[in-house]
Amino acid sequence: MNKKIVLATNNQNKLREVSAILAPLGIEVISQRDAGANCDPEENGTTFAENAVIKAKAVYETVKMPVIADDSGICVDALDGRPGVYSARYAPKGMECAKLLDEMKDIPENKRQAEFRCVIAYVDGDSEFTVEGVCRGSIGFQEQGENGFGYDPIFVYDGRTMAEMTDDEKNKISHRSMALNNLYDRLKER
Repeated sequence: MNKKIVLATNNQNKLREVSAILAPLGIEVISQRDAGANCDPEENGTTFAENAVIKAKAVYETVKMPVIADDSGICVDALDGRPGVYSARYAPKGMECAKLLDEMKDIPENKRQAEFRCVIAYVDGDSEFTVEGVCRGSIGFQEQGENGFGYDPIFVYDGRTMAEMTDDEKNKISHRSMALNNLYDRLKER
């Protein structure tokens, strides 16, 4: 498959992660800025899927090329799934991990289960669909690791935080890679 897809973001970390996963499949991923889309739609959906579709449609209307957009977050069992769809707005930028750790300070190790959830919307003018990926783990007791972004320094998978993993290790098990693999499977069926 030799295809160019616009990723509805200008976040370089996300672009790098998505590109690394899709590059071996022959898909070139470009940012919305590089595609000429200068839009930032309000993510006012109540689910990850609604927000992903809002972003994908807004960028598609500008570029008229296939677009993928994701919405993702961390869902903590002991907090009834919070912060969930509000993960990006849960705390001031850079303070998300500290706030979540503080909110969970009295929760014991055996009740700290959580999951990273990612929904990717695909829009190309002829079709529209969403796929999902989930990575189950737990919330650590402190930030650890320098690689990654967002909640990676406190999300523990198989004894290490996502921020302690290399990009290749993370890309094999992450919620985004699971969703991207599901996306590729859907695109292959076309």
